[in-house]
Amino acid sequence: MKIKDIRAMGKDDLKAKLQDLKEEHFNLRFQHGVGQLEKTSMLKSVRRDIAKVETVIREN
Repeated sequence: MKIKDIRAMGKDDLKAKLQDLKEEHFNLRFQHGVGQLEKTSMLKSVRRDIAKVETVIREN
């Protein structure tokens, strides 16, 4: 997810996206814990997307 796309979103959309990303991160962590996650790089990617969204929310 690119920062340009995140900045174009409205505040309500950002909050909804943040909630979705946090749920996805939880599911990925769970899968990683039980050994089902094959692409462990997804954890890093989702964590960074969460940080990007939180940064844009704080800027507004």
